[in-house]
Amino acid sequence: MLNPIVAKVARRLGPALIREWPSDAAYAISFSTIVVIWVNHHGIIDAIDRFDRVLLFLNGLLLLTVAAIPFPTGLLAHYLEAGHDQNAAAVAYGLTMSSMSLVFSIFNLYARRYRIKMAPLDWVGFSLGLGLWPLATISAFFSVPLALTLFAFVVLFYIALPVTRERRAMAASSGEGGALRLSHGDAAATEARGRDLGDDA
Repeated sequence: MLNPIVAKVARRLGPALIREWPSDAAYAISFSTIVVIWVNHHGIIDAIDRFDRVLLFLNGLLLLTVAAIPFPTGLLAHYLEAGHDQNAAAVAYGLTMSSMSLVFSIFNLYARRYRIKMAPLDWVGFSLGLGLWPLATISAFFSVPLALTLFAFVVLFYIALPVTRERRAMAASSGEGGALRLSHGDAAATEARGRDLGDDA
């Protein structure tokens, strides 16, 4: 559970809240990341017709990495507020996110064998997901603001990517005289057009 730091001051709460914007940004990035994971995980599950034990264990491993996110988030928020050891905290955050990204990618690749309809893998989005988190982690050794910017960019990228794919799928469906609605029942139709929402996060 994400627990933002509560400002405790005797007076002038407003300026104290403004000074805490870096820690608030860390929590916003983490919460948005968890939302992106949930949305894309949902897309993958909708597109497959069965599980095996390996996939279940991979799903559990992914859950472990997601459950670990609050710890480095709190660490980063605390030391951003404290004004020291920020680089180490940002590196710890980046390592956690990089681990999550790696496990999600393995989960996604393994789940592809059980897809209702096979769709080409978007290697651009897939590679960016694996590369941007480690890149942001490395940048944290030298610049915390740059690392935070890259952390936020990854989240925005994976919000924009599924939305763009969904709209393209809807446009393609409308052109064929049909209406595409994303649900459990018609995830296969989305897959058939190569627009799966859970390919790359």
